[in-house]
Parts: sequence; C-alpha cells; structure tokens
Amino acid sequence: MNVWQPESGETLLARAPVTFATGAAPQVRGMRWFRDTERNDIQHELPGWPEGPSFAPRSTGNTVAHRLLRGAARVTGVTVMAALGAAGGNIATPSSADSGSDTPSDPANEVDDFPVMWAAPGTVGRTLPWRLDPGRSDQKYWRTHLIVTDRRVLVVEVPYDGKDMEAVDDEVLWQIPRTDIAGVELKDFKDGSDFTITFLDGSWCRLESSSRRKLARYLTRLPELLSVADLNQLQQKAVLDFAREIRMPDSVTPVITRNPCGHYNIDILLPSRLSSAFGASEENIVLDEEGRDIDFKDYHPEDL
Repeated sequence: MNVWQPESGETLLARAPVTFATGAAPQVRGMRWFRDTERNDIQHELPGWPEGPSFAPRSTGNTVAHRLLRGAARVTGVTVMAALGAAGGNIATPSSADSGSDTPSDPANEVDDFPVMWAAPGTVGRTLPWRLDPGRSDQKYWRTHLIVTDRRVLVVEVPYDGKDMEAVDDEVLWQIPRTDIAGVELKDFKDGSDFTITFLDGSWCRLESSSRRKLARYLTRLPELLSVADLNQLQQKAVLDFAREIRMPDSVTPVITRNPCGHYNIDILLPSRLSSAFGASEENIVLDEEGRDIDFKDYHPEDL
C-alpha cells in the first residue's frame, strides 16, 4: 500500500474525493464541457486525453440568444477573475448549508452551457488530469482525491472496489504550488456540491465534492498554522485530552488554526480513517479562549 505523505516540514491540511462537476439544469443535465476562452470545445486538444463522450445541450434557445451567448463568452468566462481582483485575490462565497439552490448564479455557465474547464492555451487549467472526468474514468474501480497542504495542491488516483474502502494505493497525477491558485468559489446551484478553483493565469475548473467546504477552507487562504505550544494552558489541556480520547498516534500532529471570530479550530487527521471512498476524515473541535469546545450549531460558515 502506497499512501502519499507530505515532505518533512510540510503539513497535510485536507484530502477528499473530487471529480469534474456535472450539469444539473435541464439543458445540460449529465453533461460537461472543456472550453477555451472563446467557448470552443478543447477536449480533443488536451495532450494524453483519451476519447470521451461528446455532448450537445438539449436546447440552446433561439439563434439570437445563441449568438449572444457566444459573443458574451469572454465576459462570462472572466467574471470570477474580475471578482477576485476587486476582492484583492482570494474569495469564497459560502452558504449557510450545502443544501443547494434552484437559482443559478451564473446562467451562461450553469444553464446554457456547463464548462468544467475554462483554459486558454498554455494555462494551468489545461494540465488537469483526464481521470478527474467521470466520463473517462470508471468510478466503479477508481477514485480521484484532491490533497491540500501548506505548500501545494495535488490530485491522486486511488483504486476502489466498493468493498475494501480502506485500501489506499496512491498514484500522483498532478500537482501545483498553492501559490498558483488565485481563489475558490462555492457554487450552490442545484446540489450545492460544486466549487471552482481559479488559477493565477485566469484559467479555472469546476469540481464536485461532498467535502467541498473543507477543501475550500484551506484552498481559499493559507491560515497561520499554530502548534499546541502556541495555545494557552486551558486550550493545551483541551487539545491533549481530545487527542487521548480519539487515540491520536504520536506520528500525527494536530492542525491548529485561529478562525476570524477568534476561536481555534483543531483538526486531527487520523491515518486509520483514510479511505478511498471518503479521503482523510478528521476529528475536529473548536475552542474558545477558555478551552471550551464550541457547539457547531453556534458556529458561522465564515469561521470555517
């Protein structure tokens, strides 16, 4: 079994299954496209990609509307980058719960079309591995995980048979420095499980994950990572008690960050909880200044 491990001094922050997203609106349900900035289909131009399904929207509206859609490609394709620039770099748009929404936030890219890759030639978006595509990779036997550390972001492929879910044998497919990421946005249309990653060069991808909020939390910004010694005595005792309670092995170091509200988030990723089906599942507590565990129902999404 070959489980990917961070290098010495590198901290694993999150790991969860991801794929390219899938359209949900009636015109594009079950579909996805790979686009350049002129909204052309580029899947046949991507090096090393095998043939996959080709889709056509079930309805493109009248001819005038279709021409307007293509003419507006540049504008709709760079909307995220414009928002990032206005916000100073990294943004996220979390909802109060991942319950989805019936209202599209970006109709051109969620209703009329559904690109999951938006990338000019030579950009990072075009380097993403084809095995993220459910239309090309058999998910009965394989899963793809996104791994986030304080230094980089990786995609690994993991065998999956639906039975021995804990047998993890990683193959690294793709990686970039986390400094290549300009921002992350949660997309709530329909299922509320999609998110986009925008790269510094303007390319972007749309991914799906049931753990999107956990991934986005560490992708959006790199929080200051603290050690147990950085906490006050009450907090230290709470962390050590919690570690004993969940039987944290000595080889594991808690991931401790200070949230915007002033509370401290403690994530402990247990090797025994790693699986091909769910990625790295963590035990988590949130502490106040007195070392008391904050009830999750009293917590706000922006604090995560």
